Amino acid sequence: MNISLQIGIQIIFSAVATMGYGIFVNIPRQALLPCGCSGTIGWLVYWYFVDFVHAGRVFSSLVAALIVGLVSYGWARGFKMPATLFNVPALVPLVPGVPAYQAVRAMVMGQFVNSVNLFIMVILIMGAIALGYLMAQVLIDIVHRY
Repeated sequence: MNISLQIGIQIIFSAVATMGYGIFVNIPRQALLPCGCSGTIGWLVYWYFVDFVHAGRVFSSLVAALIVGLVSYGWARGFKMPATLFNVPALVPLVPGVPAYQAVRAMVMGQFVNSVNLFIMVILIMGAIALGYLMAQVLIDIVHRY
């Protein structure tokens, strides 16, 4: 598949997922487009690190969550709204839904070793997302102090 077509598909679906979740949690209309941009930027960073750098899902999630936290803070300052409006929906595309489903499916089918491995991967990815967002907040606080 052509790389520009892949990028277009990734942009469209990540923006739709982010803005759809934003609509679901009832964020203001003027925050929907920047929220979709935050989610798209985060997903493109994740996708780049996984597919082109081959960095692994955990590190890619960490970097993407860091970027989402920084971009969301920028949108929050620009639109004079809470950063939570931009970062919570933007982190949704990074949530490891497929590995979580595969872990539960493996457990139901009796593949306990594979299930435990997948559950550990899900926990590591979720921890990386939380740590990446935390790192963004710490960087923002450091910049504000100096």
